Amino acid sequence: MNFIIYNAIFLFKRVAIGSFEHILPILFSVIFCILFIKYSKQKLSKKQQQKALHVFGCLVSITVFGYHLHSISMGNYNITTDLPLYLCSLIALLIPVFTYYRKFWMFEILLFWIIAGTTQGILTPDIAQGFPAFDYFRYWVVHLGLLIIIFYAIFVFKMKPTFKSIFKSFFALQFYVIFMVVINYVLNANYFYLNEKPQSASVLDYFGEWPFYIIVVQIIIIPYFLLIYLPFFLAERKRKKLETTI
Repeated sequence: MNFIIYNAIFLFKRVAIGSFEHILPILFSVIFCILFIKYSKQKLSKKQQQKALHVFGCLVSITVFGYHLHSISMGNYNITTDLPLYLCSLIALLIPVFTYYRKFWMFEILLFWIIAGTTQGILTPDIAQGFPAFDYFRYWVVHLGLLIIIFYAIFVFKMKPTFKSIFKSFFALQFYVIFMVVINYVLNANYFYLNEKPQSASVLDYFGEWPFYIIVVQIIIIPYFLLIYLPFFLAERKRKKLETTI
């Protein structure tokens, strides 16, 4: 196939919600996550489990580094839009720190950040270039890779949040927001969508215009975190109930 025609068909088309390019990576990641966790629990020693997660975390981080180095080499890098400062990209860069040390306080913060942040990105992807663009792969490796890491920590290392974890994660998020406000002011940027909603469809479209959607998000974030915590609460209550009946 002529390369120009190939690019016109595949590269320069934004990924549409519900398209093959949207659904296939999600299905692949679900299967991979289940097999990865199952294999680790059944076949690997504790030390090997730790190494497997850390290697996977490094691969996620390297993908982000590689993408940004590639963008810089192409000469079209814009610090007002392209720095890895959006929440998921920033977490992806730093995730090897968690996969290496596996500190509980890191888990408490990351659990809610990752589940809350990646859910929006997975359901309504904001990908300007579809398969096989580097940005397409980076986007899915970051969003789906972070979820796999958190599920691995939950099911392999048995890490569980507490009720206090909700508020620790919330207040840590406020420090991130303040940091992004400063960065946006200095660079005249829109990181974390604090100055303008994303161009693609998102849940923010239902929360009004700026600055109302920011206020609405701040109001609903604690209930959202509580919803994320609910399965852990129910599982713990069931476990305690079974213990009392034995």
